[in-house]
Amino acid sequence: MKRRLIAAAMLAPFILGACGTAKEPAAPAAGTTVAAEAVAQIKAGDEHNDTDVMFLQMLAYHQEQGLRMTTTAIKRAKNPQLATLAQAIQATEKDELAMMRTWLEDWDAPTEVDQAPSLHADHGGLPGTGEAEIKALSKVKAASFDTAFLNLFLAHQHQAMEMSKVELTGGKNSEAKKFAERVQQSRQGEIQQMLQLMNG
Repeated sequence: MKRRLIAAAMLAPFILGACGTAKEPAAPAAGTTVAAEAVAQIKAGDEHNDTDVMFLQMLAYHQEQGLRMTTTAIKRAKNPQLATLAQAIQATEKDELAMMRTWLEDWDAPTEVDQAPSLHADHGGLPGTGEAEIKALSKVKAASFDTAFLNLFLAHQHQAMEMSKVELTGGKNSEAKKFAERVQQSRQGEIQQMLQLMNG
């Protein structure tokens, strides 16, 4: 687990620069989400740079993977608290994904990251959780699912935090940078809740 988190932390800067029961987790911590209506109304404006575009493209790809994983967790989680958390994460990330695609369209930028291997060879490949790992969640034994999901998704959300750090450092668009700050806060809250579930 520690190795996975370290790897995620090291990977993201290269990506964006180059191209019993535990305490019951609250439904995501206060201040970590923005209402769907509010998200839909946020406009990014025209000013942006390559880091803004890359951040949104990479995070959109990342969240598409996250939606697949949380869909599996909603169906398979043994702990109802984990299923509830997965539902909350999914609702948040669906709204964020729609917002990011709208911003990219407004900037006349592709809404999908180019997955050509040659474009990502210099930084170790396209970022994100491995396809084999995502598929394995649907096949892991029921008794082992919660632990398998938590291990994988902890690293996944940590990677989102690392992506947002790069945006905060190199981005130009003020709304994209505000969004990166929200990503930092919300994913940190989710990570804390997942650790509570894992250590329970």
